[in-house]
Amino acid sequence: MNLYEQLVQLVSEENVEVDKPLKQHTYTKLGGNADYFVTPTTYEQVSEVVKLANKERVPFMLLGNGSNLIIKDGGIRGIVMYLGKLDTITVRSGRIIAESGSLIVDVSRQALTSHLTGLEFACGIPGSVGGALFMNAGAYGGEIKDVLTQATVVDKAGNIKTLSADELELGYRTSIIQENGFIVLDAEFELEQGKYEEIKAQMDVLTAKRESKQPLEYPTCGSVFKRPQGHFAGKLIQDSNLQGVQIGGAQVSLKHAGFIINKENATATEYINLIHHVQRVVKERFNVDLEREVRIIGENETT
Repeated sequence: MNLYEQLVQLVSEENVEVDKPLKQHTYTKLGGNADYFVTPTTYEQVSEVVKLANKERVPFMLLGNGSNLIIKDGGIRGIVMYLGKLDTITVRSGRIIAESGSLIVDVSRQALTSHLTGLEFACGIPGSVGGALFMNAGAYGGEIKDVLTQATVVDKAGNIKTLSADELELGYRTSIIQENGFIVLDAEFELEQGKYEEIKAQMDVLTAKRESKQPLEYPTCGSVFKRPQGHFAGKLIQDSNLQGVQIGGAQVSLKHAGFIINKENATATEYINLIHHVQRVVKERFNVDLEREVRIIGENETT
């Protein structure tokens, strides 16, 4: 059997797409195509697809919700796995177990409905649970590591295992998940009982703050750069007179300098070139190296 037939045998025909446009799965609306786009519906299928990629020596990549990601115009070779159909959220006596493909925003809303406090900070984070663990997502003083107890993952060999939060070594925008190439299947969060009105009020405040400061009306990858020690990336970019600067269809946001928007049908190459331009100017002006928070993957477009 060829690779397509083997994938269909593992996850069924409806869950395998060939030459899939990945811009449909990124918040920036950028990126080329995937050779094979696979959407498992069970943990075992995830494991088996990983084992198949290893056996056939086919390039393999996991795609989350695409919120903190730029895929290059040439797309991605081999197998791209998407866990959007693993999206069950369960509440058990002060704990929430959320599958990888569920949105962290939806988990925070479930916490609100269940009168559980601790995930208010996540009410505006635009990503999946798997992606949130991958980079230890955080906002407004809270981080995933503050409430995570354990996670179920698949390792590079296709083995399913459960790791404690300590074993995941969650740090500032990093984790062992990144370093070891693990795939998150689900996460368990331990929260505290709270009052619905107070939880909702806090979420409303954070939502309003986010909407007032961030350019949500345009496709964007979110905050492009990590916070440099002793500085704020947005302030450095603003003070470098870079707001409004545009390369092709990509522009440094006028609303928040830490964001780059896809204003006018930008290509991934234009978006990436603008990131590099911002880094160069800030380095020249303030001698500060801006480190990317957004991931850039895939291949350059061939002409």
